[in-house]
Amino acid sequence: MIRHIHFHHYISFIIILFAFSSCKLGKKYTRPNIQLPETLDSTSVDSISIADYNWEVIYTDTTLQALIRKTLDHNKDMMIAAARIKQLAALKRIDHANMFPEIGARAYAKRERENYGGDDYSMDDEFDLKGTASWELDLWGKLRWTKDKSMAEFVGAIENQRALQMSLIAQVAQSYFELVALDNELSIVKKTVDARQESLHLARIRYEGGITSEVPFRQAQVELARTTTLVPDLEKEITLKENEIALLTGEYPHNISRSTLPEDIMFPVSLPVGLPSALLERRPDIRQAEQELIAANASVGIAYTSMFPNISLTATYGLESDLLSELLKSPHHLISGNLTQPIFAMGKNRARLKASKAAYEQALYSYEKVVLSAFKDAYNAITEFNKAKEVYETRLRLEQSAKSTLELIQLQYISKVISYMDLLDAQRTYLDAQISLSNAIRDRQITLVNLYKALGGGWEQ
Repeated sequence: MIRHIHFHHYISFIIILFAFSSCKLGKKYTRPNIQLPETLDSTSVDSISIADYNWEVIYTDTTLQALIRKTLDHNKDMMIAAARIKQLAALKRIDHANMFPEIGARAYAKRERENYGGDDYSMDDEFDLKGTASWELDLWGKLRWTKDKSMAEFVGAIENQRALQMSLIAQVAQSYFELVALDNELSIVKKTVDARQESLHLARIRYEGGITSEVPFRQAQVELARTTTLVPDLEKEITLKENEIALLTGEYPHNISRSTLPEDIMFPVSLPVGLPSALLERRPDIRQAEQELIAANASVGIAYTSMFPNISLTATYGLESDLLSELLKSPHHLISGNLTQPIFAMGKNRARLKASKAAYEQALYSYEKVVLSAFKDAYNAITEFNKAKEVYETRLRLEQSAKSTLELIQLQYISKVISYMDLLDAQRTYLDAQISLSNAIRDRQITLVNLYKALGGGWEQ
């Protein structure tokens, strides 16, 4: 009966401790109130955004899609981020387990014989078989703040992986479009070299036939040599760009398969960009920054609750005897409590609290900076995308005009109406116009890449 009463006392004591453990001191996290602009684009107030589309819908080139998939599967930074998530998941599990009692078992046997003189041997044996339990009471919420911090760090690592995926998809797409544009530029230059060789041949005939002086012939040689020097530079840039893509895909340098640059690309006049508030939820770098802010707030809670007494309980129950034969007849139990309260530490605990608050303030400013940078990226990407069509159209007209002019001047040169210098000027203008148009097509593709990334596209929820 006495044991039954004692057992009820223990249960009541534990219930009271659980009630006290429900207290959690410290300031609960709330998202900072940031005054967002009303719209991202004055021409669109639609809540739909292209960032809601899967990247395969945005990048329809099957060769590019294969490169992106390979990057997401084999990129080393992605693998590092995945391993980091596994590490933080395990640490989170540890911090969660620390909130509960730790139960163990202990078996101990000792046989000792003592002789302090003469033949008087004495025995000092001991045999123990006990269950143990220890529990740190979370009266003020320190362990819960620790758990909240580890959870925020874990979620932040997931957001970091998503941000990395978004960035890698954009990097692969941009590098791919640049590589295709370099191929096209090299093709333009090689065709121009062929045209220069024909011009040199014509100039040689006219010079040797006494129709022109030596000057046009020498000018044709110079122009051919000047154009030819562009070839190795472009071939070098192509190889470097291929190596860059190979690294992104987690492979050694090799030839990269790709398509050809289209003569024209059809983009809609405008694309839906969504609302400003959606940017906070879509951009994983903003979400990661907020998780870092949550972790910093939890660190403040940890530092604050560390200033209060720390209470831990230890309990053992089992068997203990000096004789192995009497072990099962010798019950043993023990409950002890330990209270630790810092009294004098030269202000270390208050200094830790101040340092944690300062770290939270830094995290707050970092979060606000990330938000500002995200909106700057979005506004820049929208502006570039809206202007890309205009730039492309003006360069297309320039290329068409330069081509028509060159054809006319070539006829006039053959008819001896104009000088060779006029023909050279027309050829240079047409070459520059072709390369400029090729770059405009590339830039228009890249503006879509930047817009999609700036709005938070490229990862799946």
